[in-house]
Amino acid sequence: MAWWMWLVLGLLLLAGEILTPGGFYVFFFGLAALVVGGLAWLGAAGPGWVQWLLFSALSVVSLLVLRAPLLRRIAPRQREALAVDSLVGELAVALEDLPPGAHGKAELRGTAWSARNAGTRPLARGERARVEQVEGLMLALRAPQERSPS
Repeated sequence: MAWWMWLVLGLLLLAGEILTPGGFYVFFFGLAALVVGGLAWLGAAGPGWVQWLLFSALSVVSLLVLRAPLLRRIAPRQREALAVDSLVGELAVALEDLPPGAHGKAELRGTAWSARNAGTRPLARGERARVEQVEGLMLALRAPQERSPS
């Protein structure tokens, strides 16, 4: 393939990455096409089959090696905001009566969650309870006055 075709392919792939919410997958294929285009322009890329092999290898290797560090550098605050462990210690409101050990619903940050009363005393509907633990999509709640077991 001609060097300019690789450059056009690379630019199209980079534009595709910008236009789609893909999470940095197509980006590395675009970069590999630009590198192969530059090598072809210099006459160092060899015949067509070598160019395609080089494009494939560069794409996959750069994707596997560079994607994770790039995502960590670009969006570290996004992952922190999604951490459910940050819910521990917050106050949730019981949406129904919860005897000790019972399962029900509680509201936290404007969203209804599955909840379990991890304390020794019942929680009444509308009562605030502290989030002690997050187990998947279930909140373990305890009345604020109650101490958790050590």
